[in-house]
Amino acid sequence: MRLATFNLLHGRSLSDGTVHADRIAAAIADLDADILGLQEVDRAQPRSGLLDLTALAADALGATAHRFAAAVVGTPGQTWEPWHSGADIGHPQYGIALVSRYPVQRWQITQLPASPMRSPVYVPDGGLLLLRDEPRVLLAAVVQTPAGPMTVATTHLSFVPGWNVRQLRAAVRALRALPAPRVLLGDLNMPAGPVRAFTGWRSLARAATFPSPAPRTQLDHVVADPRDAAKLGRVVQVRTPRVGVSDHRPLVVGLDRM
Repeated sequence: MRLATFNLLHGRSLSDGTVHADRIAAAIADLDADILGLQEVDRAQPRSGLLDLTALAADALGATAHRFAAAVVGTPGQTWEPWHSGADIGHPQYGIALVSRYPVQRWQITQLPASPMRSPVYVPDGGLLLLRDEPRVLLAAVVQTPAGPMTVATTHLSFVPGWNVRQLRAAVRALRALPAPRVLLGDLNMPAGPVRAFTGWRSLARAATFPSPAPRTQLDHVVADPRDAAKLGRVVQVRTPRVGVSDHRPLVVGLDRM
């Protein structure tokens, strides 16, 4: 079984700043993941050609199940508002997604509120800016694998130190209500040490993923709840391939789950 997480940067290439469906599909197909968590995912956004990036990823993997969970309506960095249940699906949306080659028995979405304060963030070519934090979301699925059910989730946590820890703890609490074994895939915006310290969950891969041209730090993680983690089997492969899109490398973990 291969699990992967990938912050897509809405499919934009660093080489030319553009978004092309074929380039995104090739990057996703290269991962050959059975279950894939995606972050910074666009739907109906002009900047990404109005593409449904979740459906595009599912097609690239030949996946049977997929779901997008919006965090905001509008365009990050421009005009947006927190997603709400009455939001028009035709409006530009931005969030996360899960894609699975296995059937999904149940989906669960947990809202993770944004930091109430603007925070300083370094933006390339823009210097240090005070930015409004976006709300975040946790998307979980109970997946029926050949070895039995397991819970897999994805999220993209805040860039605000401390607030992302609060969100991470809330995510772990939500996941413990779902069947074990449990795995969280995502851009957690913190290195592996704090993730382990604040959750007790075990990292399945230690590898730098950011920035993509020459990774120096690990922001993207595949972590497992130690309860019933033995059912996941051994880690037999870890990859951070260089693909044609995003400022993050994808993280791929192969398991020998029987």
